[in-house]
Order: sequence, then structure tokens, then C-alpha cells
Amino acid sequence: MAKYLILIYGDEQAYAAGGAAAVDESMRAHTAFSEKHGAALRGGEALRETSTATAIRTRPGDEPLVTDGPFVETKETLGGFYVVEAADLDAAIAIAKDVPAPDGGVEVRPIMEFE
Repeated sequence: MAKYLILIYGDEQAYAAGGAAAVDESMRAHTAFSEKHGAALRGGEALRETSTATAIRTRPGDEPLVTDGPFVETKETLGGFYVVEAADLDAAIAIAKDVPAPDGGVEVRPIMEFE
């Protein structure tokens, strides 16, 4: 079995505009996802909004530059993630298709494991 990271992207402004109803619906959807795929889940978390992010850029020969805000500016931002264990990429993709991401999408990436 291999581990995969499922990154959840969405429109942060659309989510915020939905208010408490959007939060409640999101929690219901993620609870249902967790119940359906609990055997494969190895971890996961929601992330705070991008306004709380700190980016650190490093360039050869320079001191690291620390700035407030996310690394890139996009409409869809990283909102959370799941770590799943699956037999192969196809199985991880099948799980990822069930991740609630109504205003965005998900990305599946294999986790590199070091011996």
C-alpha cells in the first residue's frame, strides 16, 4: 500500500460568502467522506484562510525573505488535505473523487517514502 496526499482547493471568497450555512454543509460533507473512506484515511486537516499564511522565499546567496500572505495569488486556494493509503494511484483517485470541493477541486500526489 502507498500513501497519497489529496490537496483540497477551493474559492475562499465563495466559501466565506456562504456564511454559517456553507460551513455547516462543508462539515456534513467532510464527515460523510470520512465515514465512507475512514479505513483509508491516515490524516487530514483544514487550513486557516490565506490571510493567515506566511511565505518564505529563498534565493541563492540571499537571506530568506519572509512575507505575509500566501506564496501565489490564485482564485482557488489550498484549504485542506487528506492523507490516504491506497493500493495504487487509481484507488487513490477513486477516493479523491468523493472529497467535497464544491467551489474548486482536488489534487492527488503520491507521498515519497524514505527507508
